[in-house]
Amino acid sequence: MPVIDFGLEGLVATINGASRGIGEAIARAFAERGATVVLSSRNQDALDAVARSIESSGGRALAIACHGGKEDQIRALFERVQVELGRLDIHVNNAATNPYFGEAMGTPMRAFDKTIEVNLRGYMLMIQQAAPLIEKSGGGSIINITSIGGLRPQALETTYAMTKAGVISVTKNFARELGPKGIRVNAIAPGVVETRFSQAVLDTEEKRQHWREYMPVGRWGQPEDIAGAAVYLASSASSYCTGTTLVVDGGALVA
Repeated sequence: MPVIDFGLEGLVATINGASRGIGEAIARAFAERGATVVLSSRNQDALDAVARSIESSGGRALAIACHGGKEDQIRALFERVQVELGRLDIHVNNAATNPYFGEAMGTPMRAFDKTIEVNLRGYMLMIQQAAPLIEKSGGGSIINITSIGGLRPQALETTYAMTKAGVISVTKNFARELGPKGIRVNAIAPGVVETRFSQAVLDTEEKRQHWREYMPVGRWGQPEDIAGAAVYLASSASSYCTGTTLVVDGGALVA
């Protein structure tokens, strides 16, 4: 029988949006299981701090600043990975933005374009650069972080939800196209997770109590909850899994 293995020893993983929150938690979890992690986001200083922390715990990390919506920076990121590390086995698309919160009819086009650029166009560009390197390494895994907002209407966040639905579609289409090349492509759809990105829904005790009562598991999520799912999808334990969206939401969709 096949051995169920969650280890990542000897593998190289790039994680976009890794300076804090879910991306940082995924990077730490990968490093703890033996992967060399390449951290990217716009903030070099924040990335350096995370990389130093990972290395002080015995892991291997490389920090490279990269804007998730800029094609030239994305290309440069993966060129450095190829030159300095010589391989790539795992890529995680995690960076996201949501500059407008309000009625869809009032959506400013500047905010709309920015959300599309980072949340959808950036994911597409990242996969286009990562996949050839992963194929060259013998295959591997691409993981896209979407949201339960991509699976149901999201009040006052129409553009954000639109991009997250798009990420699910991107995941399915690339899974079909890249499967014959040995690359699995899956998505994770978090619910409410306590990060700086979601602070608006957890910034008062009244809101926090609401989530305690609403969620079937009796709590909101932590970044490590998503990191556990990412380890599964990155490892050979999920070798028969592609084109799927793994919901990690504490039961929000069934509440």
